[in-house]
Amino acid sequence: QVQLVESGGGQVQAGGSLRLSCAASGRTVNDYYITWFRQAPGKEREFVAGIHYMTYYTDSVKGRFSISRDNAKNTMYLQMNSLKPEDTGVYYCAASPYVRHWATPREYEYWGQGTQVTVSS
Repeated sequence: QVQLVESGGGQVQAGGSLRLSCAASGRTVNDYYITWFRQAPGKEREFVAGIHYMTYYTDSVKGRFSISRDNAKNTMYLQMNSLKPEDTGVYYCAASPYVRHWATPREYEYWGQGTQVTVSS
């Protein structure tokens, strides 16, 4: 069993930066698919960025967000720069030993509780 705990959310003005962390416990997730999703009010959960042996980003965050992992700490990060109001939402960390489709939430076995990110204009 894997537990994921996100942190680092908050409120920031447009153009600002935040770094989200996702700490895993229960077992090492160094070989897992790790993905950040976000969900805005009234919208479906959407894929933001993923990492396995490569990294993947949704088009709207390319060049602004960076996903990384520290295997020694069993922790994953999402560095978010040049934030925009449309980046507002609850950000979730998800993990699974295998996924076929990065952007499909139901493919992920483990989820964190989410951390709120609010970007004001």
